[in-house]
Amino acid sequence: MVITMRIHRRRFRRILWLIVGCVLWSLSTPAFAAPAKKPTATNDAFEREIAPLLVRRCIECHNPTEAKGELDLTTRSGMLQGGETGPAVVPSNTDDSFLLEQIRDGEMPPEEKGPPLTKAEIASIASWIKTGARWPKDRTLSTVESRRDWWSLKLPVRPAVPPVKNTVKDSHWVRNPIDAFISRRLAKAGLAPSPEADRTSLIRRATLDVHGLPPLYEEIRRFAASKSPGAYDKLIEQLLASPRYGERWARHWLDVVRFAETNGFETNTPRPNAWRYRDWVIEALNRDLPYDQFVVAQLAGDATGHDAATGFLVAGAYDTVKSPDVNLTLMQRQNELADMVNTTGTTFLALTVGCARCHDHKFDAIVQTDYYAMQAVFAGVRHGDRALPMPQTAEQKQQAEKLRQRIKNIKARVAKFKKAAGPKLREPVNSRINTEQFPAVEARFVRFTIMATNASEPCIDELEIFAVTANGEKPRNVALATVGAKVSSSGDYVGNPSHKLKHVNDGVYGNERSWISNQNGRGWVQIELARLTRIDRIVWGRDRNERYKDRTATVYTIQTAIVPGKWQTVASSDDRLPTGTSPEAQIAAALAGLSPADKKLARALLEKLKPLEAQHAVLTNAAVAKAYAGTFTQPGATHRLHRGDPMQKREVVAPGAIEVIGRLGLNTKTAEQKRRLALARWIASEKNPLTARVIVNRLWHYHFGRGLVSTPSDFGRMGTLPSHPELLDWLAVELIEHNWSLKHIHALILRSATYRQSSRPHEAGMKVDAMSELLWRYPPRRLEAEAIRDSILVTTGVLDLRMGGPGYDVFKPNTNYVRNYIPKDKFGPAEWRRMVYMVKVRMEQDAVFGTFDCPDAGQPSPKRSRSTTAIQALNLLNSGFMIQQAELFAARLKREAGEKTEAQVERAFQLALGRKPADEERPGAIALVKQHGLATLCRSLLNASEFLFVP
Repeated sequence: MVITMRIHRRRFRRILWLIVGCVLWSLSTPAFAAPAKKPTATNDAFEREIAPLLVRRCIECHNPTEAKGELDLTTRSGMLQGGETGPAVVPSNTDDSFLLEQIRDGEMPPEEKGPPLTKAEIASIASWIKTGARWPKDRTLSTVESRRDWWSLKLPVRPAVPPVKNTVKDSHWVRNPIDAFISRRLAKAGLAPSPEADRTSLIRRATLDVHGLPPLYEEIRRFAASKSPGAYDKLIEQLLASPRYGERWARHWLDVVRFAETNGFETNTPRPNAWRYRDWVIEALNRDLPYDQFVVAQLAGDATGHDAATGFLVAGAYDTVKSPDVNLTLMQRQNELADMVNTTGTTFLALTVGCARCHDHKFDAIVQTDYYAMQAVFAGVRHGDRALPMPQTAEQKQQAEKLRQRIKNIKARVAKFKKAAGPKLREPVNSRINTEQFPAVEARFVRFTIMATNASEPCIDELEIFAVTANGEKPRNVALATVGAKVSSSGDYVGNPSHKLKHVNDGVYGNERSWISNQNGRGWVQIELARLTRIDRIVWGRDRNERYKDRTATVYTIQTAIVPGKWQTVASSDDRLPTGTSPEAQIAAALAGLSPADKKLARALLEKLKPLEAQHAVLTNAAVAKAYAGTFTQPGATHRLHRGDPMQKREVVAPGAIEVIGRLGLNTKTAEQKRRLALARWIASEKNPLTARVIVNRLWHYHFGRGLVSTPSDFGRMGTLPSHPELLDWLAVELIEHNWSLKHIHALILRSATYRQSSRPHEAGMKVDAMSELLWRYPPRRLEAEAIRDSILVTTGVLDLRMGGPGYDVFKPNTNYVRNYIPKDKFGPAEWRRMVYMVKVRMEQDAVFGTFDCPDAGQPSPKRSRSTTAIQALNLLNSGFMIQQAELFAARLKREAGEKTEAQVERAFQLALGRKPADEERPGAIALVKQHGLATLCRSLLNASEFLFVP
C-alpha cells in the first residue's frame, strides 16, 4: 500500500511539474521576456562542476540521437522541456526537479552505468538548481567533451634525446636518436639490445624490406667482403634510390587505401583505368614527393597537377546496380560517401570518423556533425573515369602538325572517292557520342524523340545544341541550363539521383549525370532555348565515359520548332547504318559504286589513315588518357541524418573537419574543389597533431612488423597506446622539419642500431618480452605474399621488371554481366611481372598467393594478419605455378652451372638463399637431386623458411 501510494503521489507530482515546467519554459522564451544576463561567476561554476558531471554521467543516454525517456540534457531548452515525465529541472525549485529526485533516489544513473553520484556531486546539482539552474547562452554539451584531452590530439613537440650514458652500458651501440629512445626503454625493462646481425643477414633484410626482392648472390658476397665503414650507409642509399622501392612500398599504401581494380558487390565489374592511381603512388614514392603534398594530391590532385592521385577517393567498392527504390538509392549514396569519409579519417588521421555516422562517437572526440561536415566536403565526388591532362612538348607539337597535314591530304582524297560513290548511309549509332550535322535552321524548341533502343528505357547523357558561328568563333552550346535553356520530357525514371531530367543539359558527362525515360524503349526530351537561335549541329550520347552501352537510342528523330507544335525534322536514324554493322561493312557501304581500282585505292588510303589518326590523337591529347579517379560536381546541401537514416534529415551542415582539432572556415556555398583542397591542407598542416605521427608510425610498422602504436589506423581511445611515445613524437617532428621526406625517415630507421640487431632470440628477452615489442632484437617475420612471389620469380630468373601500365590477369577472361573469376591454370611471361602489377580483383584472391593473408580490398587493411595454414604449404609445394617455377629454376641451374650435380646444388643455394650450402646440407641436397631430380631440390629451396622469412 505504501509503495502504491508513493507511485500515485509521484505521478501526480510529475503532472504538476509538467504544467509548471511548460509555463516556466514559455516564459523563458525571447518572445515573452529577455533572458537575464548571466553572471560570469555562475557560468564558471556551471563549466567547472555541472557541465563535466552531466557529460560524464548523463548525456550518454540523454542526447539528441539517443534521448532515453525522450529527454535531452545537452541543452538548457531540452532540460526544461524534459521528456516523458515532464521538465527535468524547474529552476530555483529543488523539490519539483524530477532529475534531482531521480538522482537522490539512486535511480539515475542506472546501476549498469556506474556507481551512484557522490553526496558532494548531488549537493552541487541541488545548489545549481536552487540558484536558478543557470546555463550559458547557446551552450550545447557533447559526449566528446571529456575526450579532448587525449595524447594523439596534442601537437607533437620534439622531446629531448635521452643521454647515451643513461641508456646502455656500451654507448657505442647508439648510432642515432632512435637508438637512444629504444635503449632507455629497454633499460627500464631490464633488457639490453642484441648484437648486430651478420652482414649477409643485414643486406638480405634491408633489400627484402625496402624492395620486396632478395639481393643477388654476387651483391651479398661483395657487401660481406667489404671493409668500408660506410658500406652499409651506401647500401641504404642505393636501395632507397632504386625504383624497386616505390613498387614495394606502394603495395603497403594500396592496402591502407583499399585499392582494387574492380567494383565489388555482385557484378564486380572491372575498372580498366584504375591502374593509373597505382602507378601514381609508385612514382610519387620513388621521387620522394613530400608527404604533405602526397596527402593533398590524393584529396585534391585535380587542383595541384596530380589528377590521377584522386583515385584514392574512389578506390573503394562501388555498387553499379541501382534501384528505383528511393530509400535504397539514397542509402547506396550514403554508403559511398561513408567509404570516402571513413578511409580519409583512418588513412591520414588514424581516427575512426565513420563511427559518428549515426551518433556522436562513443569513445573519441568526434561528434556526429563532424562526420557530416566531412561528408559535405566529398558530397560532389562520384565514382567514374576522368580525363587526364597530358603535357605536350614542342617536339610533339611539331610532329602533330606534320601528321595533321598528312591526315588532311588523305581525307581530302578519300572524300573525293566517297563523293564519286554517291550519297551513302552514315555510320551506326554510337553509345558514346553522335554528331548530327544539318543545314542551319532557326529554332526555339528542339525535341529528341526515341522510338527504339538496344535495351531498356532510353538514356541520354548530355544533349548539346550548337549555334551557327562565324569563322574563328568558338562553338556555343545553347542547350545548357546555365545559359537559360529549359528542359522537359515525356516522363522521367524515378527514384535514382543519378538519372534526372536536369542532368540532360547540366554540362556534366557520364552515366551518373544522365536522364532516363520512364518508358521502355521510348520517350522524348525537349530543350527550350533562351531565345530564337540559328543552329546547325546537335551532339548526343548515352554515356560519354564509355562505361555503359545499354539504353542507347537506335531509332530516333530530332525535330525543331519556332513555336510548339510546328515541328520540322532536321536529323534522324533513317540515314544511318543498322546498329552492329561491322567496320569493314561500313567501309564497303561507303565505297559501293566505285570501280574496283578506285575501291582498292580508297581502301589503301583508309588503312593508312587509321594509324596516322591514332598517332596524332596521342600527340595532341585528342585520345585523352583516362583514370578511374572520380568525377566532381557542385553538390547540394548536406544534412545531418538522424541515426544515419537518409530519410530523416535534420539541420544543414557546412563542409568542415574534426572540430576538436580545427575548422576549415567554409560555408554551404563553397565550391566543390575548394572544399577538398581546404580539407587536404588542413590534414597536411604541420599544426595537425595526427598526420605526421600516423605516417611515421606506418613506416615503423612495415619495417619492424609492428608499429610504435600497434593499431596503425586508430589513434583513438579504442586503439593501443604508443609503446615509445617520445620516439613517436620525435620522428613526427623530424619528418616535418625535413620537408616531410619519407625517405629521410626510412634512412634513419634503416641505419639505426635498433634495425641492425640480430634476430636471434635469447632466454632473458623471451621471458620479459616474447613478442619483441620493446625491440631487444630485430623481430623476424614471414614475407608477404607479393614479396614471396616476386622472390620466386627473381630466383628462377624470369622476373619481368617492366614498370607501370595496365596490369596482368591471373583469372581467365570473361565478359559476363556478373563477373566470374576463375583462376588461370597456366602462366607465361605476361604473368611474370611484379605482383603489384597484378590486376587487383576485389573480394577475390590469387589462387596460390592469396592464401598468404592478402587483403581482399573489401575494406582498408592497415596491417595484415600472419596466419600459418596447411593450404599455404600445399600451394607452395604442389600448385601448378610452383611446379612450373621449379622447372624454370632447374633449367636456369643447368644453363649457369652445367650438368654436374655438385655445381648445380651450389648454384641453387646461392640463387635461393644467397649463400653456399653448409657442409651438412650438401650431401643431402645432392642425394635428393640424384633420386628425385633437380626440380625437386628447387621446390624444396623455394619452400625453405630461410627463403620465406626476413632474417
